Amino acid sequence: MYAMGSKHYAQINRQTGVEGKDSHQLITLLMDGVVDRVSMAKGHVQRNEADKKGQTIGAAINILGGLQASLNMEEGGELAERLNMLYDYMAERLFVASKDNDVQALDEVGRLMSEIRVGWNGIRPQIDSGEVPLPQLS
Repeated sequence: MYAMGSKHYAQINRQTGVEGKDSHQLITLLMDGVVDRVSMAKGHVQRNEADKKGQTIGAAINILGGLQASLNMEEGGELAERLNMLYDYMAERLFVASKDNDVQALDEVGRLMSEIRVGWNGIRPQIDSGEVPLPQLS
């Protein structure tokens, strides 16, 4: 599972030049990528740009897959399981949004990812102080 996540991070590194970022920052970039793609897809829906909408929603779903691949299911326990289920739910909502041009589904996914991101960034001080170990990506 980690190998797939590593490939996704490597691809992001090549595309965005994120060398020197730690795993916490890389996960944050993935979360930002979902929020950005969802926002772009909303504009494509509103402008009736079906091809661009599909491409953008597909990119958001792929990024969600990268986030899922980064989860450490062995050490992450219940939190990792719940995040995995939530990422599945968000991908399903994105499929609905694409199929039905459902802006509310896009808004829901954007809101959920933004909330997860706030929580994720909330642990940064504990990582910096050494209370919480820096997540390791394979």
